[in-house]
Amino acid sequence: MRTVDGRVAGRRGQATRQKLLDCLSEMLSSSPYRDVKVIDVARKAGTSPATFYQYFPDVEGAVLEIADQMAAEGAGLTELLEGRSWAGKSGWQTAQELVDGFLDFWKKHDAILRVVDLGAAEGDKRFYKIRMKILNSVNNSLADSIAELQSKGRVDKDVNPSAVAGSLVAMLAAVAAHQRGFSSWGVKQAELKPNLALLIHLGVTGRKPSK
Repeated sequence: MRTVDGRVAGRRGQATRQKLLDCLSEMLSSSPYRDVKVIDVARKAGTSPATFYQYFPDVEGAVLEIADQMAAEGAGLTELLEGRSWAGKSGWQTAQELVDGFLDFWKKHDAILRVVDLGAAEGDKRFYKIRMKILNSVNNSLADSIAELQSKGRVDKDVNPSAVAGSLVAMLAAVAAHQRGFSSWGVKQAELKPNLALLIHLGVTGRKPSK
């Protein structure tokens, strides 16, 4: 791990760098992204702006570092679908566990994901790539599952697996980002997950689940 000027960071330097990232993550949970300043992050970490600039070019550079770490963890979402069956009661369990895992991941990383979504929406390719890396971890596996069901005659031949998978993942991401908003519609979290899982199951298999 290197500093901005190319020097190798020692153990203490790495610890300081991580502390700055942790403090920034915490600040993003309570402050708008554009209101976060280097001096505030440094003060919270108990160090100086000069030290911050040893490790990051600016706040955005540090945010991208946090986003990269989060995206690496997001690659693990693939495990929610690997080797899973969509037949019978197993299919209903797969849909439920996908929804649980995806919503939990989004909730855990809500603050940084809001920044990633903002950057992607504004056309910043760096944030767009990070967002797609997370979504692709589920999208590709879902598309493969639908294509496999189609090859066995369980899904209509006119269905485009990639289009359906992409639509389902976009829905998952939109719902995940809007979890708090559902309460204003009178929907409890305990009610949201099974209904979302129902839509996922219908989208993948074309059938109501066997419960």
